[in-house]
Amino acid sequence: MLTKDLLRVSRAGGGYHLQFADADAERLAARVLGIYQGHVGESRGTLVAALTDVEREADDFKLVRGLAKLVEREATFGTQALVDPVRARRRVFEAAADVGVVTEAERQQALSEAADHFGTDAETLADTLYADRDSRQILTDVDSRWGPAELRTQYDLSLAQTALFDATEVRVRSSDPKALVSAVKRLRLMYEIRQTANGREVIVTGPDALFSNTRRYGTRFARLLRTVAAASEWELTATIDDRGTERELTLSDADVSVPGVEPVTEVSYDSGVEADFAGRFAALDLDWDLIREPEPLAAGEHVIIPDFAFEWRPGADTGVRDTGRSGGGSDGAASDAPFRIFFEIMGFWTPEYVEKKLTRLDALEDVEMLVAVDESLGVGDEIEATETRAIPYAGTVSVKDVRDALRPYEERLVRESAAEIPDELRPDADVTSLADLAAEYGVSEDALEDVAYPDHERVGRTLVSPAVLDDLAEEIEPGMAYEAASNRLADYGIEDDSAALARLGYRVAWEGLGEGTIRPRE
Repeated sequence: MLTKDLLRVSRAGGGYHLQFADADAERLAARVLGIYQGHVGESRGTLVAALTDVEREADDFKLVRGLAKLVEREATFGTQALVDPVRARRRVFEAAADVGVVTEAERQQALSEAADHFGTDAETLADTLYADRDSRQILTDVDSRWGPAELRTQYDLSLAQTALFDATEVRVRSSDPKALVSAVKRLRLMYEIRQTANGREVIVTGPDALFSNTRRYGTRFARLLRTVAAASEWELTATIDDRGTERELTLSDADVSVPGVEPVTEVSYDSGVEADFAGRFAALDLDWDLIREPEPLAAGEHVIIPDFAFEWRPGADTGVRDTGRSGGGSDGAASDAPFRIFFEIMGFWTPEYVEKKLTRLDALEDVEMLVAVDESLGVGDEIEATETRAIPYAGTVSVKDVRDALRPYEERLVRESAAEIPDELRPDADVTSLADLAAEYGVSEDALEDVAYPDHERVGRTLVSPAVLDDLAEEIEPGMAYEAASNRLADYGIEDDSAALARLGYRVAWEGLGEGTIRPRE
């Protein structure tokens, strides 16, 4: 993105037309690159003078400055001086105070006295005094990613990003809508999706529509254009606040593309409220998968893509996963799609956007939805009125509050799955854990609590056949080392040592920090 003073736009006919760099500008881009590369080792002041000469010759000085600004971001400047300029100035000013400088001769005397302190001469010290000033800094390196053609492409992209910083609303159609929506969500931009006769249109609230945090939001908004422009076909229409006058800007893949460098489209999700919540929720190791960016939900003529969905997968290896991964079916015998509750986090939103969101929520049908709402928005009651459960938060979303909101669904699902389980089960294996049996049937362990197991005895959270218990009774005896007894149990697949030894009538006697010994229970 460029600074606003470098924006080149025509308002001919009341429109808003960006002045992109044409093919001839590649020669100018090559010249700017050459000037930077040819001034390595020289001061910024000398470099700026050379660029100023180019500006005078060019048709538009803003184009030169825009190209130069992009190259300068990849240039390195440094202070090169024998003596630290700050120390040098302090010493010279102290010497000048002692001398009482009024004349040039007295100035030289003060410089000479200060130079003696640093072991140099007055002339060298005079050059050092302001070597840290911006214009005196030295260009030490230029590591540009772009050649002339790519620099021109990057200029056009940056010019468009600069113009969109004044947008109040942007409407985008893309040949890659999934990537577009994914970027919008990860950049945490305010948006809605509208179903039109020509397909879905993503409408994003622009930075100029906000009352605060415009710079941060605007930077994220600017990144979105890189994703938009990376698609093979796209069209963007923006409403621009042009110093109080609304103008329409249209862009397409014919105007802007992304140069041959890696786009910066991903905003790390571990720095936001959503990422923080996802990390803490996953650590609970519940029977819920947390799905990022689940499928779109129809809300009248609009579409909502919630931030998350909780997917009921008892007995499975749950965690946080993306929508793209397999989401159908559980790991167990059940083949139906897992039950989902959708979850939206309402944070930094404008009142108008909140109102739209409430309308969309109210239009949802047959969808279970939870909404974590920032208390500062003050719309908890309105959300509850949409028959959606509101979970207030301030700063971070409380995992406990979300867990409490999920618990009624859990209890219902456990009851339903328990109703489908036979009154008695006869597992084939001599030893099996309730967790494995729950995974086999695709239910929660709680659903197996009231089931009878005629061929097994329940030992802790493990089902063990009488034959195995008889064998263990013969193999484990008093005085045996605990490690040896534990190995016997493990040979049969029993991990709950304490429960198994108690069933066999033993306990472990520990001798200090040494090994344990099997003793009869009293």
